Amino acid sequence: MVVNYTQAIRGQFFDITHVGASAENLAASARHIADGLLFLNEGIIAALMPWEEGRHLLRNEKDYLDYRGRLILPGFVDCHIHYPQAEMVGAYGEQLLDWLQTYTFPVESQYVSRDYAARMSDFFLSQLLSNGTTSALVFGTVHPQSVDALFNAAEQIGMRMIAGKVMMDRNAPDYLTETPEESYRQTRELILRWHKRGRLNYALTPRFAPTSTPALLAIVQKLREEFPDIWVHTHLSENSDEVEWVKALWPEHDSYLDVYHHYRLTGKRSVFAHGVHLQECEWDCLHRTGSSLAFCPTSNLFLGSGLFNLKRCQQQGVRMGIGTDIGAGTTF
Repeated sequence: MVVNYTQAIRGQFFDITHVGASAENLAASARHIADGLLFLNEGIIAALMPWEEGRHLLRNEKDYLDYRGRLILPGFVDCHIHYPQAEMVGAYGEQLLDWLQTYTFPVESQYVSRDYAARMSDFFLSQLLSNGTTSALVFGTVHPQSVDALFNAAEQIGMRMIAGKVMMDRNAPDYLTETPEESYRQTRELILRWHKRGRLNYALTPRFAPTSTPALLAIVQKLREEFPDIWVHTHLSENSDEVEWVKALWPEHDSYLDVYHHYRLTGKRSVFAHGVHLQECEWDCLHRTGSSLAFCPTSNLFLGSGLFNLKRCQQQGVRMGIGTDIGAGTTF
């Protein structure tokens, strides 16, 4: 056996070789190599094996970086995070809806500045990497330049990033709202510029149903039909007051999720953050459409939103990942 490599690393390795169907059988897919050798070829993993199997493949006996005494893991994936909120971690004292008005919207207004967005993008990515996160599904702000800055910074260092410009046209300050037509034009331009460019992908990002008119969600649906391999990323049933608000704003729909489903925004590339207060019909819809939930434990507790039903999620067979939800989440 010959391995073409540009770098080799010796250390202790742990990873999951196959995605388990449930937490109970996940352990069977775990791989631990107490003393292993990882071969990289121009930054791409070429091979991983125990030291005794791989040592003879080295060009010489010292041709490796020695990280023995450390545990080496695959990069983490953050399934829900707001990069503009990285500077407001720990802003406390409110539940979700008041928290948005008091802290979030004023902070996000600063991203109208390209220079500010570029500076904070660098800070955000450095925080992700310093905590072992190499891929993320990210909210920008309503400003297209916020997404340009993030994608540009991620592209320069080769990070895997799925992100999108926030889309919202009501129930937010005037300085952060847009018309559906503006949202369509700006979002479409971003998709054409960034989607599937290297390791970057675009996500349609309506903030949530309360800040979306029917006209805006129709625009989101139009864009998804125009770009069928696009992602969708939004919020769902985070807070009980939010759920009641959706009922008042969308009385013709059976549930919060039904608002999104009506506009064909569910599916295998759709990720809904939180899902704390779900009805039976919503669990069924998530499973049936192959949609995913982002479980955000620290932010759910920080804002007093409630406890996610992890057991039900697993029993229902709904796909789930974990998100930090910075800045309501308290740590990267």
